[in-house]
Amino acid sequence: MVFAPLFGYLGDRYSRRGIMAFGVFLWGLTTLLGSFMQSYNWFLLMRALVGIGEASYSTIAPTIISDLFVKDLRSKMLALFYFAIPVGSGLGYIVGSETAHFGGSWHWGLRVTPILGAIAVLLILFVMVDPERGQAEGHTELHHTDYATDIKDLVNNRSFMWSTFGFTCVAFVAGALSWWGPIFILNGMQLQPGKENMKLADVSLTFGIITMLSGVVGVPLGATLAQKLRVNYPRADPLICAVGLLISAPLLFAASITVTSNAILCYTLIFLGEVALNLNWSIVADILLVSLNKYAIYSC
Repeated sequence: MVFAPLFGYLGDRYSRRGIMAFGVFLWGLTTLLGSFMQSYNWFLLMRALVGIGEASYSTIAPTIISDLFVKDLRSKMLALFYFAIPVGSGLGYIVGSETAHFGGSWHWGLRVTPILGAIAVLLILFVMVDPERGQAEGHTELHHTDYATDIKDLVNNRSFMWSTFGFTCVAFVAGALSWWGPIFILNGMQLQPGKENMKLADVSLTFGIITMLSGVVGVPLGATLAQKLRVNYPRADPLICAVGLLISAPLLFAASITVTSNAILCYTLIFLGEVALNLNWSIVADILLVSLNKYAIYSC
């Protein structure tokens, strides 16, 4: 959170390819190093550095997509990009838990990521195209403004402020689910007769599959609804995001209530709640990439 504005500033002025490659390299390296740490403080430091690597990548990558595509095609490409977040999270549960199981230790779950990270760094450096800023919309003659002016413009942009506040809620729920979801489900299901010996690995596998499927359905569904509805309803984008959040809350709450009595119903409600939550991912990015122009198209 602290480093994201810094990388945003650097990404406007220096090589986005280099910053992204550095971020993914740091991400993978500190994930690997974290698996070898013997003390909590060193492990905590490594995990904090993972967050810094993630901040550099997730801050800059959408701007490259924005400079390559416009209008509905941009929305589709952003949907494809943000499709990776819930699907990757689900794969993380599946691959991580299974790798830890076969390796005999949770440490091996962290040692898979650097392999994928190394491939990503090579692709960024040697395959990815870094377009001119503003290229897709024909605004290549851009000049830098000072940081204080940037902050003032952002604070006065209602669309940006409200979208950021709303997406903070999305990130909060998604983070809470990823951190506590499997443990909460395990504790609840162990209260059911005959399931006292259920293992966390079993829950993580199922939870990971549900997270992946919800991303497969929710992210493109949100983008498709936005493209279809904004033709006749200019404010469709923020409304879809709001409705998605409002729907997800009672569904996830109901899942927490039913976990001690009906596993299938609980998992179904989690799937539906995550689908509603995932409607936001690509739409919010699309809103911000458009609304930060001098003449905002969307207004919350």
